Amino acid sequence: MLTVLAKEKTLLRYAYALALATVIGISTMPAAAEEVEDKAPVFTEEFLNDPAVLAKGRDIWHEQCQHCHGKNAYPGKAPRLKPRKYTPDFVYRRVTKGFRGMPSWVDVYDRQERMSVAAWVMNKDFSN
Repeated sequence: MLTVLAKEKTLLRYAYALALATVIGISTMPAAAEEVEDKAPVFTEEFLNDPAVLAKGRDIWHEQCQHCHGKNAYPGKAPRLKPRKYTPDFVYRRVTKGFRGMPSWVDVYDRQERMSVAAWVMNKDFSN
């Protein structure tokens, strides 16, 4: 039969093990999040035509993007956009990573918001 002191030591060992497992789990969480971010998004027809997605993308465009690209992408400080030559993945990568003078928006908008901007730029209602 375990004495009280032996039981306390056993409980402390379990507590330390649980604390260590928690710390290790937490320290690996950002890496897991980065791995998800690195995976290319999937743009389905359903997503690209979802009215809520398009509304969010349009709102972000008007709130942020049109300052440089102009109301409908031209004229503005930034180059004229040519959505007919783009894919949603291309637009998403540019919004996420930036390009030349365009900043990366990865720290400002979450993945879903950046995907929404790409959907809006690719939509037939977006025009130059």
